[in-house]
Amino acid sequence: MTANSLPQVTRYADMFSAMGTEARLRIMQLLLKAHPAGLVVNEIQAELGIPGSTLSHHLDKLRNEGLVNVRRESTFLRYRANAEALQELLQFLYAECCTRNQAVKPQEIVHICS
Repeated sequence: MTANSLPQVTRYADMFSAMGTEARLRIMQLLLKAHPAGLVVNEIQAELGIPGSTLSHHLDKLRNEGLVNVRRESTFLRYRANAEALQELLQFLYAECCTRNQAVKPQEIVHICS
């Protein structure tokens, strides 16, 4: 690992950390299922059954790490999974696990994803 790649690894670690709670993983699952349309806050809240202030905290954390995008629509905020950021994370994992280290064989990843 070079000194130039350390900031990128730190960024990936922060992204993984942001998804490191059950509630945030469930939010990501919902947003991915609703992709590309996304969901407004009350739809997420109705599905998860968590208080609005708690949901707001989780969504802010995911947004701050670039995992979700938000857009105002009239009086609502619509959240969408940031597919590009998630693809970047998957590429990082693939490179580290399957290309450089061979911990997981590339054909196993293809099998898992199909």
